Amino acid sequence: MTKPANPLKSVPPAEPLPAVQAVERARVLVVDDDERNLLAITNVLEDIAEVVVAGSGEEALRQLLRHDFAVILLDVYMPGLDGYETAALVRAREQTKRVPIVFLSAVNKEIEHLLRGYSMGAVDYVFKPVDPLVLKSKVAVFVDLFQMTREIQRKALQEQQLLDAMLRANAERLDAERQLRLAEQRQAAIIESLPIILFLEPLQQERRLPEYVGGNFEAVTGFTIEDVKANPDLWAERIHDEDRERVLAALARRQETGRLNVEYRWRAANGSYRHLHDQAVVLRDARGEPLEYAGTIIDVTERKELESQLTQVRKMDAIGQLTGGIAHDFNNLLAAILGGLGMIERRVPLEAEEQRVLGMTRHAAEQGAGLVKHLLAFSRRQKLEPGRVDVARLAGSLSELMNHMLGGMVEVSWAWDEALDAPYADAAQLELALMNLIINARDAMPEGGVVTVRASNREVTDPIAGLDAAAGAYVVFEVIDTGCGIAPELLEQVMEPFFTTKAIGKGTGLGLSMVYGFVKQSGGAIRVESEVGKGTAVELWLPSAPEHEAGAIAERQPSEFPPGECPALNILLVDDHEGVRATTMAMLADLGHRVVDVGDGASALELLRASPESFDMVLTDYAMPRVSGADLIRQMRQLRPGLPALIITGYAEPDAAIPPAPDVPILAKPFCDEQLRASLRHACASKTVPSEESV
Repeated sequence: MTKPANPLKSVPPAEPLPAVQAVERARVLVVDDDERNLLAITNVLEDIAEVVVAGSGEEALRQLLRHDFAVILLDVYMPGLDGYETAALVRAREQTKRVPIVFLSAVNKEIEHLLRGYSMGAVDYVFKPVDPLVLKSKVAVFVDLFQMTREIQRKALQEQQLLDAMLRANAERLDAERQLRLAEQRQAAIIESLPIILFLEPLQQERRLPEYVGGNFEAVTGFTIEDVKANPDLWAERIHDEDRERVLAALARRQETGRLNVEYRWRAANGSYRHLHDQAVVLRDARGEPLEYAGTIIDVTERKELESQLTQVRKMDAIGQLTGGIAHDFNNLLAAILGGLGMIERRVPLEAEEQRVLGMTRHAAEQGAGLVKHLLAFSRRQKLEPGRVDVARLAGSLSELMNHMLGGMVEVSWAWDEALDAPYADAAQLELALMNLIINARDAMPEGGVVTVRASNREVTDPIAGLDAAAGAYVVFEVIDTGCGIAPELLEQVMEPFFTTKAIGKGTGLGLSMVYGFVKQSGGAIRVESEVGKGTAVELWLPSAPEHEAGAIAERQPSEFPPGECPALNILLVDDHEGVRATTMAMLADLGHRVVDVGDGASALELLRASPESFDMVLTDYAMPRVSGADLIRQMRQLRPGLPALIITGYAEPDAAIPPAPDVPILAKPFCDEQLRASLRHACASKTVPSEESV
């Protein structure tokens, strides 16, 4: 009887498994031109990754050609290629554009520099001196992500080899699955902490409904995935109306291109719109056949808000620069017009009707001068006299004034803290600003109501949403109405000059822009909150006055100079604007003075050199080509020390018209006869007391 064959001998011996490439240790690239920084950072990170150092941007680029890195720590300021330029080159290279970059900076923490860094591809900033624990924690996250990605790739290769060999032991397979689950859990925990949604979608679908959703879905959208499954049209319905057509078109192109990259506004569950960056690519199998779409949705709302704030600040500054630039020319034109009207009125007998037309013309020109002042207030170029403001006195003065303007249907209610600090501001301009806000509130309540004005102490320690205010103590004035309100899409425009929600002819659109300019020039901030149908609240944040600060004083007018007439003078008039020069000369002549006029500083100096004692006073424009009014007076006083002088200016920035000496008064254009007479009187009073600075 033959023995049965041994079944084990019939099975050929198993072939050894192909070797799986060992996982390399993650590398971190540290770029800094200071060897001490490189050594310190290497000591901190060497136990979590292999640290590769580079002393310049050029050396960093060479290292990127040799190795793959989990993260790049990049110094912002370096000789040669700086951090921003190096980051741009890294992002431009296909093999390195997805490597995370963390900027190291010791100086710049302003929003502009941070935004520039993020626009260059930075994922984070670390400020020097570096906290070792913070740096190690941040880098560990990127090292973990890098290692997990490599681990997943290694596991995929290992599984493919096991499938090919068909000899993988069940225990090893279970262990690999367990490790993979742990890696996925760690990755999910990291993703859950970020404003990001991960998704998988089928290739063909009528309505957008993902097969898999991960990440912080509910925190970003306010909905659960069950809400989306219950209403497959939810995503498309909540896209902003202005973005929907563009987004759906991009989604349709995804079928052709195999990728999606679009930003849009999406209405979350709480009704607010979030800015989302939606991107996806097609996943393919080993044979290159498309399987499904994989993508991410990132909440970029905060970044968009910062960009919007920066754009708004730049826009307002540009308008202010334009406004200040043209104000000088406007003042010259208005000075010529008003001076000419005064000369006609003094020298030409007029009938009643002609007097009426002349008065109307003067009133229009004066309105133009007021308009220029409003524009200067917006552009923050008006001259302020800040000091401690008595709020109780301010309220009494405004109430008395507004009673005649509001009529019987609107009432102003005042309230302030019992221990209210004094705001530090120009009292007259603050009164004008509050008056503008109260009038706006009245116009928003055509059927009447109560305008509430509250004043309270506030302290800013941390940034406040919607408020551009530095840290410190403030007195906040709130002007609240219960009127029609302002639509959300118009709120960003209400501070712009000439923008108004009122009917044509009902407003110039300069009220709020003037308030904005005054508050910003005073070192404060303004915030507007409004809801259609419920009303508007405007907050003026003004710095609290220091204890030692004196009370605010009104701007000194020329008519406040000491009384007394100066005698007839021989005056040298210098102005490059022919119209202003002609009308000023006529006004001086009517005041009894003898005038010689020239159009530039060089001609004036020639006259004085020829005869230094011929003139009793110099009256000069400030802004002139080649030789300014201040320079002209300095040079004239070298020829004749103590020569009385007066500067006239239509300059947009009063502080720019710096007198050459304390005894030289400044008269702003446009001016009237009385203002000119008072300024001459002031200059005459200084005639016998030569300035110590005169040479």
